Parts: sequence; C-alpha cells; structure tokens
Amino acid sequence: MLQKSMMTDLSNIDTHKNPLLFYDGLCGLCNRSVQWVLRYDKKAHFRFATLQGDIADKWLSKEQRDNLDSIVLVSKGEVLTQSTAAFEITRHLSGWPCFLRFFSVLPKGLTDTVYRLIARNRYRWFGKLETCPMPDEEVKSRFLDEF
Repeated sequence: MLQKSMMTDLSNIDTHKNPLLFYDGLCGLCNRSVQWVLRYDKKAHFRFATLQGDIADKWLSKEQRDNLDSIVLVSKGEVLTQSTAAFEITRHLSGWPCFLRFFSVLPKGLTDTVYRLIARNRYRWFGKLETCPMPDEEVKSRFLDEF
C-alpha cells in the first residue's frame, strides 16, 4: 500500500511502469470507467488521481486540470487526452476490452469528435456526483489522492 509520504513525494511515480490516469472525480461516467479499468487491469498497471485533486496540481498544467471534459493519461512521460488516452488505456487491459484498441485505426478527428460528444453530455446522461467516491480497500493503494 502507498504510504502517505509516497503520496506527497511524487518522484516515486514511474509513468513508464505505472501510467497515471486523471479523471473527473465528480462524473458518474468517469467513476464507472475507472471501475471498469480496475476490473480489466489484471496486472495493476494504472494509478489513478482526480483532476480536482492535489496530485493533478503537481503533474498537470492549469489548462489540463481545468479541462474536465477529458481524461488525462500520463504514460512514459507523455500526456495523452481524449480518444488517444482511451486507446492507450485499452492496450494494457486484459480480456475483451483490449479489442477496443482496434478502433484506433479510425481517423483521430472522428474518434475525438465522438469522445467530445460523450464528454459534453456525460453529466446529463450519467449524472454528476456530489462528492468523489472512496475507492474500495483492495484498490485504494492505486489511488494517489488522499481520501
């Protein structure tokens, strides 16, 4: 389990080994998506933090933090957003979700347009939470924000 000192000492986070997935902690779709990633990330590859949290303040630019309409994936020192981030996530998942990456052959303009359409309507379609849910104990160590 991550110790509190590691949570504040971000130099221990290796995004080559463990990509860091930032998500809107108040978005119903985003929270369900994180649960989905957890279910199919059999090798515990990803670490998670909310775009509203202190970890995002240290890792991302103000523009990236303010853009709650996109997940942000920091992987191998590179910052990925929208459909590019989603397809990179699927590369590391087990089971049927890994097949979703085949959609990455579609034009980026098309996949990002679909991504933005869903993102723009996500609160209306999937709800907005009052507070960010607490992660389950068995995966809590993979969440870098303090709960």
